[in-house]
Amino acid sequence: MGDDAVRVRGLRKAYGEHVALDGVDLTVARGEVLALLGPNGAGKTTLVEILEGHRRADAGAVSVLGFDPARRERGFRERIGVVLQETGLDQEIRVREALELYGAAYPQRRDVDEVLGLVGLEERGEAKARELSGGQRRRLDLALGIIGDPELVFLDEPTTGFDPAARRQSWELIDGLRELGKTILLTTHYMDEAQHLADRVVVLARGTVIANDTPDKLGREATVVSFRVVPGITLPAGARVERGIATFTSSAPTRDLAPLLGWAAAHDVELEGLSVGRPTLEDVYLELTA
Repeated sequence: MGDDAVRVRGLRKAYGEHVALDGVDLTVARGEVLALLGPNGAGKTTLVEILEGHRRADAGAVSVLGFDPARRERGFRERIGVVLQETGLDQEIRVREALELYGAAYPQRRDVDEVLGLVGLEERGEAKARELSGGQRRRLDLALGIIGDPELVFLDEPTTGFDPAARRQSWELIDGLRELGKTILLTTHYMDEAQHLADRVVVLARGTVIANDTPDKLGREATVVSFRVVPGITLPAGARVERGIATFTSSAPTRDLAPLLGWAAAHDVELEGLSVGRPTLEDVYLELTA
């Protein structure tokens, strides 16, 4: 394994005639935060469930922390933490009791008070689950996922339904896990979340990996130029016009803008709405998965 927490090669999984994963290759380094993106039906859930040991692959090689997750060995389960979108926690259980109960299954569990402090619930230890706000309940979910001091944490849509303030607080919690040296595999539909948290982004579509790079580099080498079209101007090759706005991408914007700016200056014309910038991660994602 070396420095790899997760290593997947040629992973395939089908449900009848539907191919969910079609030859997926994936590596997650130890201590890395990886964001797994993709539209609904891309195969994200199937991939994560195989890595967690909840499903068996039809073909391919899977190694997670040096284990074959399909064997569900106790040593494997003791070293991973899973934070689901929703948990079936008893609504009458108290926060501290829940952590003590879950922590009892792990030989190297973290101190309950320490975990309460990490997730910002130190004042809510005696509160019942039903008394927690949505954001506090999500903090409890995260606390349950890390009480066993796992090496690898799976976070499934950790901030779905959160307001902006609660999302930012959750990001701080995840950044704290990174500082503790944890490896994190995050699934999310929020591009800004992936941009902020992930060391690397993998985009899955139609059961295959279609992109794999850092958030800053993922398909964003080109610059996007846009402006309002004026009569008589000659647009660069590949430019598209929508609602009177011309847009094109360029790897050499200075070179490609020079003729346009020269023409505008010679004809005493202002290029209204002229904008030069890189595409956002969301722009890239939408283009990749279109």
